[in-house]
Amino acid sequence: MRRKGGSFSPERHRRKTQTRLILSGLVVLLVVGGGLVWAIYGRAAAITAVLCLLGAASVFGVLWLILTLLEIWVKEEET
Repeated sequence: MRRKGGSFSPERHRRKTQTRLILSGLVVLLVVGGGLVWAIYGRAAAITAVLCLLGAASVFGVLWLILTLLEIWVKEEET
């Protein structure tokens, strides 16, 4: 059975999978990490922990964005 939109593209699949994995990891980190801190230390500590986790995640997000932009730049140079 063929899908609408044409043939399978490994590059598009890799990009979508990578984005989904990163976002899922962030959600799991925030929900599980924040939930455990809330259960052990209380609400105020959980709010602080989630803010710290968001700060750390934003650093990784910026690094991921830079690497993605470099990948696009290199691919443009190859053509």
